[in-house]
Amino acid sequence: MTVLVVEDEVLVQDLLEVALVEAGYEVRLLLSGAEAMSFLDDCSECPRALVTDVNLGPAPNGWEIGRRARELNPAMPVVYMTGDSGDQWDTQGVPDSLMIEKPLAPAQVVAAVSSLLAAR
Repeated sequence: MTVLVVEDEVLVQDLLEVALVEAGYEVRLLLSGAEAMSFLDDCSECPRALVTDVNLGPAPNGWEIGRRARELNPAMPVVYMTGDSGDQWDTQGVPDSLMIEKPLAPAQVVAAVSSLLAAR
């Protein structure tokens, strides 16, 4: 089961990859919103869940990536991560998603992904 992680900080990417792999997930790591949109639009075997930072530098941002993922798969679990945009989650996040505020513990992300996948 593949989880797409979109995060522009390599250290955070590495921590999330280790935690998700140890939990039994396959992980696809991308550094930018543009890479994520391209990957989602072209994937033949799309990920089962999305974990994305909200602020990724140049557009598209994590909110847009979450919406695109849900257009492709309305049941895809989406977990957002942010250090400063959590107050926008109610208006920008997709329904039934989760928000994790930074700084975060990788175990929080694993728990969020696992709970959303179990609910599907």
